[in-house]
Amino acid sequence: MALIVCRDVSLGYDGVTVCEHLNFEVNSGDYLCIVGDNGSGKSTLMKALLGLNPTLKGEIIKGEGMTVGSIGYLPQQSELQRDFPATVREVVLSGCVGDLGKRFFYGKAAKKLALECMEKLGISALADKPYSILSGGQQQRTLLARALCAAKKVILLDEPVSGLDPVVASEMYALIDSLRRKSDITVIMVTHDIGAAVKYASCVLHMGERPEFFGSVSEYRQSSAFPISRGADDE
Repeated sequence: MALIVCRDVSLGYDGVTVCEHLNFEVNSGDYLCIVGDNGSGKSTLMKALLGLNPTLKGEIIKGEGMTVGSIGYLPQQSELQRDFPATVREVVLSGCVGDLGKRFFYGKAAKKLALECMEKLGISALADKPYSILSGGQQQRTLLARALCAAKKVILLDEPVSGLDPVVASEMYALIDSLRRKSDITVIMVTHDIGAAVKYASCVLHMGERPEFFGSVSEYRQSSAFPISRGADDE
């Protein structure tokens, strides 16, 4: 079942078009990796999927039950966010803010969900620790738990391993894949890591001035858009 369909979509900002003629769809259970050079419009596309940026042309169609509130989002983290003055529990709970309605306090259901998400990410023991003192990997796990609280069907991840060392980055990729399989969540991830994309993704969107490729990983490996020499990613 298609959760998101992009039909001949063009995107940009401040009067500048950054990508054109995007055509792809995301189905329930997919793991879509979006790759491409800097400036190709990957983050702009993520914001459009969230409804934060309008399309210049074309349309983004969301399936039945797909609303902004059903999408979890882990954006690229800034240095200011790394020093955010809150505990891990408070950061994770903030992923439930969309369910507050007219209430001012999180209820039992939200607190239970936050605890479950922290357990899935292996950070329950850090619940009362200040977010600012965590390692980079722990901070990303916290933000991923926050996004998981918000996600009903889909989670969007914008460079989730940015700034992490290779070992921690590898652990994060494996964790995201495990969450997708165990939590029945559809994943859309922007990454510069082609090796990780072809290892974990079910489909790939390679973006350029015009979309260069959309299809399965096996098709991507055989396409002219695939930038790694045959077999290099398997070493």
